[in-house]
Amino acid sequence: MVVMKPELAFGWIIPEIVITLSAVFILLLSAFRRKGDIGRLAGGVSLIGAGVALFFTCRLWNSAIDIFNGLYTIDNFGLFFKALALVISLLVTLLSLRYVEREEMIKGEYYALLLFGILGMMIMVSSNHFVTIFIGLEVMSIAIYVLCGLLIGNPRSAEASLKYFLLGAFATAFLLYGIALIYGTTGILDVREIARYVTSGNFLITPAFMAGMALLIVGFGFKTASVPFHMWTPDVYEGAPTSITAYMATGVKAAAFGAFLRVFYTALYPFLTEWTGLLWIIAVLTMTLGNITALMQNDIKRMLAYSSIAHAGYILIAFTVGDKVFSASILYYLLVYTFMNIGAFAVVILLGRKEAPNTGIESYAGLATRHPMIALAMSVFLLSLAGVPPLAGFMGKFYVLSDAIKAGYYWLAIIGVLNSVVAVYYYLRVIMYMYFKEPEGEIGRMDPSPAYAVVIGISIWALIHMGIFPRSFLLIARESVNIFM
Repeated sequence: MVVMKPELAFGWIIPEIVITLSAVFILLLSAFRRKGDIGRLAGGVSLIGAGVALFFTCRLWNSAIDIFNGLYTIDNFGLFFKALALVISLLVTLLSLRYVEREEMIKGEYYALLLFGILGMMIMVSSNHFVTIFIGLEVMSIAIYVLCGLLIGNPRSAEASLKYFLLGAFATAFLLYGIALIYGTTGILDVREIARYVTSGNFLITPAFMAGMALLIVGFGFKTASVPFHMWTPDVYEGAPTSITAYMATGVKAAAFGAFLRVFYTALYPFLTEWTGLLWIIAVLTMTLGNITALMQNDIKRMLAYSSIAHAGYILIAFTVGDKVFSASILYYLLVYTFMNIGAFAVVILLGRKEAPNTGIESYAGLATRHPMIALAMSVFLLSLAGVPPLAGFMGKFYVLSDAIKAGYYWLAIIGVLNSVVAVYYYLRVIMYMYFKEPEGEIGRMDPSPAYAVVIGISIWALIHMGIFPRSFLLIARESVNIFM
């Protein structure tokens, strides 16, 4: 890994600089322009900023360099997650163009916070240093605490913001304490240096080090919505603006798994046998509780929240295997998961109104009769979430479960398959309502916008293309995890 002098390093963080300047520019626009005409302009700046940042991120592919005295790292692993975060930013911003007007949210601050959250995700996944990872986590979290409460006059939104803030603060404290314990026992904060030190023969594992490792699992488990650190997820997902729910379900989860992977597959990989047993239990609990609880939900957003918990469990299957080669399936799964969830939430937004969000499952009754194309799109997303071929959700689960079988984790794979079968029920239940239930009045009336159609169209194309031709995307994921080899 090449190390570069700080004064020469800024060219390597052009994506982060572009996102930061775009967010600051939006804040200045909101301060000096009338509130009524700021929405589309701020949304346009957000789209352009994310697009430019994505372009420069892709140009950095195959770079491997440490900058700012090792506090920041440019490598394919970080670039993959940065590109994914920027794609999420583009899709969520498109969803928001009409949605923030409909919900009468504070537009300038909304888009600025959206970009600051993306900036935190990019920092979080681009470092081998605990201090920088923690800074990225905090930048991301603070932005999302505020975004969750932007539905003015909505008590559930305020509750979601407060609940996420309080529980997030506790989880952050656990993570920080875990870092402190590991630093206290090693005297090192760079994850690669920790890996070298603990394998040098001069390190003796202590209870404090083991406690630090456990606390790191707690902190990352909260951000990935893994059981038993999932309690905040359904209430926050339900109360937050739907566009932010999509943003959290995809971006936050991806960034958390990115940092989780980097730390545990580098610094703590020598202790694989110590943490895989705990992750095995967490994976099983996360899949099972997420799917069983989702069976009882009559609100689409809460159902998708528990579905998100279950999918975190599927990802943890590949994580638990502990094979660095197989970790590519985690990246592929997160990419597929992004399009499945954003597409589903786009339909939820499309069918809602300010005075009636229409998130109850009864709101989808007869949707195929009134809006057949929307019902078809939602069916594609739900079937992909269920893992039905030839959609990409099937390939994601196939890779994850096959990794478990190859590594000899047969019971974990069997439990994963059984959970996938259980999940089919609540996804098909929504499809049944759309196609076989009589519509109830005007519930579910569309709130049309071309931006919704673009997001839904891109998501469907991505799921079909990645499902039929998964190889090229899996190869990109494998190139990304080569840093662990």
